Amino acid sequence: MKMRAISDEGDPVQVKERHRLYEDAIALVIGTLLVALGITFYAQAEILTSGLAGLSLLLDYASGYGFPVIFFLINVPFFLLALRRLGLAATLRTVLAIGLVSVFTRYTPEWVRVDAIEPLYAAVFGGAVTGVGLLVLFRHRTGLGGVNLVAIDLQERFGLRAGYVLLAVDLTILAAAAFHLPPDKLALSVLGAGVLNMILALNHRPERYRGRS
Repeated sequence: MKMRAISDEGDPVQVKERHRLYEDAIALVIGTLLVALGITFYAQAEILTSGLAGLSLLLDYASGYGFPVIFFLINVPFFLLALRRLGLAATLRTVLAIGLVSVFTRYTPEWVRVDAIEPLYAAVFGGAVTGVGLLVLFRHRTGLGGVNLVAIDLQERFGLRAGYVLLAVDLTILAAAAFHLPPDKLALSVLGAGVLNMILALNHRPERYRGRS
């Protein structure tokens, strides 16, 4: 992103520039690798995160079918909603991102061998690295679909606040997790989700970032 234009007052202003295709491709790979690394830390410590990733981890702990398969399948119903709300190009990026996260979470434990990890560190670092990965994706108009799209759709169609919808979903996931995880793991899950959302809140500021895909 370059500061090239000059306003009528003589001050530099930011010019909107589209990301190039190779930039989007690099961001897609790096962002999904970071998200997969964070989820790998969560899984190693047997804690959760927010949204469909957290639900997929919970179902994995309960069933043993594996996070990659569950995460991809649980997102399939949201692809049509993404197509309606985001358009074809953004939907294809989202589907590809979900597929890459599923693949990378399958192989990251083989690429990064972690025999033991302190759960507190897993919550903080996992939340931070997942947040950074999502930030990279967001800045290239790519997301991981799921509950966020539903929350925005409900807000626009019925006036329900998207933040409240997301909070209700996360509380439901944590309530279900109470039957599987001990209280300390639940507390660490809340901490990790807090770190993740803090990273996004502090850094995902569209008014400060003008690049677009």
